This record gives sequence, structure tokens and C-alpha cells, in this order.
Amino acid sequence: MYDKRHGGPFDRGGADSYYRRGWNPHYFSGATYQSSEVPMHKMTAEEITAYTKGYNENEELGDYKEY
Repeated sequence: MYDKRHGGPFDRGGADSYYRRGWNPHYFSGATYQSSEVPMHKMTAEEITAYTKGYNENEELGDYKEY
């Protein structure tokens, strides 16, 4: 089970895939863009795994933003 809160690692992974931003592990300490961003070098292995899972799940779905 992954914490799927808005701004969390799983959520950010899915969002990066959705917007085709590429794989770049990070998350926000609170609300997205309203709190501090935590970059990959400050993430735990579990947080990077959650980000990657969110990213990969969206890649498998093929759910991308249409511009």
C-alpha cells in the first residue's frame, strides 16, 4: 500500500507520467506547490519506490494529458 495523498511520492510519480515530464523522483511535504519540495537525494528508498510505482502505473494505463 502506498500513501496516495495529493503531493506525496505516488501522486507525483503519476502526475509526472500524466504530463509526460519524465521520471524525476520528488514529492511535496504538504500540498502540491504549496509546501516544500523534497528532491530525490533527500528521499528514502521507500519514497522513491512509491514515486516509481505511481509513475509506472500511469505509464501502463497510457493516461496522458492531451494538449
